[in-house]
Amino acid sequence: MQIHDLFPAPGSRKPRKRVGRGHGSGHGGTSGRGHNGQLSRAGGGKGPGFEGGQNPLHMRLPKLPGFKNRFRTEYAVVNVARLDERFSAGDVVDIDALHAAGIVKSKTVPVKVLGDGEITKALTVKVDRASGSAKSKIEAAGGTVETL
Repeated sequence: MQIHDLFPAPGSRKPRKRVGRGHGSGHGGTSGRGHNGQLSRAGGGKGPGFEGGQNPLHMRLPKLPGFKNRFRTEYAVVNVARLDERFSAGDVVDIDALHAAGIVKSKTVPVKVLGDGEITKALTVKVDRASGSAKSKIEAAGGTVETL
């Protein structure tokens, strides 16, 4: 078989419909659009999203999805139970120590300590924020909390 022997399967290739090229073509005159009306005109028809005169869905829905504060501070959250299992008594827990222990991923994100779990060791915690319950649990265990 040579390249010049190849041909498409019969019936797989059809010539393009050429409308508006005379009556002999079968698609002359009104070019298959009928006589009058909206769909016979150039650019006629209804746009996408038209719902028969009813208020369309994209106009019925709220314009914006709520409110997002552009100035919100996102904190890396650490619970006191994680501090208890990763650090020994007397350690200073700051952002560098948390990053070295693998608790926080980034040194630039501020850290907040929350009071979920229990703590039994006296730690010196130096973080950006601490909840009231976390502060009371750390101080009850003999540690101190310093907020930066």
